[in-house]
Amino acid sequence: MTLTLTRKLSLVFALLLLVCSGSSAWLQLRSSRMHELEVAQALSRELAASIARDTQLTDDQGLMPGAVRRFFGQLMTVNPAVEVYLLDPEGRIAGHAAPAGRLRRERVDLAPLRHLLAGERLPILGDDPRSADGRKIFSAAPLQVNGRDVGFIYVVLMGEAHDALAASGSAGAVLKTALWSIALVALLCLVAGLVAFTLITRPLRRLTESVRSFAVAGGGSGAGTAPAAAAAAAAAAAAAPAPGGADEIAVLDNAYGQLTARVAEQWQALTRQDQERRELIATVSHDLRTPLASLHGYLETLLLKDAVLDDAQRRRYLQVALDQSRRLGALTQSLFELARLEYGFVQPQAEAFSMVDLVQDVFQKHELRAQARGVALRAAFPPGLPPVRADLGLIERVLDNLLDNALRHTPEGGSVEVALSCGAPAADTLQVSISDSGPGIAPALREGLFQRPFTVGGARRGGGLGLRIVHRILELHGQPVALVDQPGRGACLRFALPVDGRLEAAATTRPGARLEAP
Repeated sequence: MTLTLTRKLSLVFALLLLVCSGSSAWLQLRSSRMHELEVAQALSRELAASIARDTQLTDDQGLMPGAVRRFFGQLMTVNPAVEVYLLDPEGRIAGHAAPAGRLRRERVDLAPLRHLLAGERLPILGDDPRSADGRKIFSAAPLQVNGRDVGFIYVVLMGEAHDALAASGSAGAVLKTALWSIALVALLCLVAGLVAFTLITRPLRRLTESVRSFAVAGGGSGAGTAPAAAAAAAAAAAAAPAPGGADEIAVLDNAYGQLTARVAEQWQALTRQDQERRELIATVSHDLRTPLASLHGYLETLLLKDAVLDDAQRRRYLQVALDQSRRLGALTQSLFELARLEYGFVQPQAEAFSMVDLVQDVFQKHELRAQARGVALRAAFPPGLPPVRADLGLIERVLDNLLDNALRHTPEGGSVEVALSCGAPAADTLQVSISDSGPGIAPALREGLFQRPFTVGGARRGGGLGLRIVHRILELHGQPVALVDQPGRGACLRFALPVDGRLEAAATTRPGARLEAP
């Protein structure tokens, strides 16, 4: 079975609590035991000295084993907890009252006796004569005859009788009470810990569910499924507390919300770009098919009817085929140019130039076409405009495309105006506006104006490539292009170019004027 994070944390916590509870119980029992031994040894510390002082256990010959046995037997009858032994100077047991066969040692280590007699910290444990490896608290005192040491009185304060009593029901009940108390505290701590882990990991579980739902939604086949899931996650992230005063999980949740919002934006951008690419391919395919079909038709007509066509008809058919070929070539060139711009093959080479001179040059290229359509070209600019810094060739392409669109949709007798201004909205930019007196662009067609194909009055604007190229060129310059409303005019497109700050602003050779091409 796969364990969740909450279960893993709970299991680890339970194990740690078990270890801590066991250690606590052991330390508590050991502490209680050592305190009991210290108190008992402190109370009976002078017991051996009192026996040595008040009891005749030696004569001129030395130790009296018979007297010792009788006295020790009487003392142990009065206090069954103690066991009294008589030791020679080397620690060998010289007298005792133990039943036959109960002694497990022949001598006692004298080092603990010397520590006790020196007054060191209690409890001090010495050898238990009735155990091969046991150690117990004791009382000890030296015995002297005529000023010489003849041995020691060695009193085990908690002998076999005490051990038997400690193992009885009353002592076991106390131990069980202590153990049950520790177990109850451990159980309460475990329950509290499990509840705490559940509460702490609840935000993490919510985050896990959000990630899982986003992953499932992102793998769906519907185009709008993943953006919808990402938008929902982004909304949840927006409702989350700010990461400044939140814990790490809340910070992670907020960061995930921002990530999903970013993914949603990118997904929507990719979806939009894919849709625009599909529309562009369909539009370009239609626009390519029309001149190709026309060109093919006229050439086929020339081939089939060459013998019956007169010179005027032949020239008219050839002229139509040539016009369609030019249209096809222009569309192909625009498509190639857009591809180079979109995929980064073109990078602006900035240089300083006069925008006024560039507008005049572009006017000259479109002058004959404007005259043929009966449209006036006008340029309005104040005196003393500074030079701009941009790619001259690319900006000329921008003006060409915008003027071409304006001329195409301006009725006879109308006008197209290019206005230059400096100082608003930013003092370090030159504003360029191209407006016409045509029907304008309806609000329903303005969304995605520079990204996807569109029609105005049923007429297609070059498959949308012209404005896409304009948008991409200005995007490479770090400047936007926008459709603005200008009273009394049709469509008005505006963009800005940075002023060349390294050159002084100088007035052009012509003062502020309105240049007009009739």
